[in-house]
Amino acid sequence: MNKDELRKILDEHKVYIESFGKNGSKANLCGANLREANLQEADLREANLFGANLREANLREADLFGANLPDHTFVIMGETYPIMITNGEYLRAGCQHHSVEKWRQFSKEEIVNMDGKKALEFYPRLLDILDFYLGKGERPDWLNQTAQ
Repeated sequence: MNKDELRKILDEHKVYIESFGKNGSKANLCGANLREANLQEADLREANLFGANLREANLREADLFGANLPDHTFVIMGETYPIMITNGEYLRAGCQHHSVEKWRQFSKEEIVNMDGKKALEFYPRLLDILDFYLGKGERPDWLNQTAQ
């Protein structure tokens, strides 16, 4: 899907939302490759995003209320960094995008290099969020040692 096709779908969806479903058409992005698409501030309420590739997509401040998202896909706002978990495989926190497995294995130095003390203080919370949404997982040894 190119940018013009996506823009047309989003424009029709906007009309659909603003007319309470009387005009336009609901966005059906089922299975679409939205990798690296700029959906910042897009109104995606009620859109069908099931099976869409959202990896690297910019969803900052997008409205996803009622959207049909892929399994194990979550957008979490109100934390130190905006968080998006995609298909239970990838996690984006702020500008950092890595596999869930990699997030669970970062060294202390790697976390500090992301955003200094702020990132280091947030990292245990991020792992708690992962545990909540995807099930309990491992934590790096350095983090377990500090908690004692």
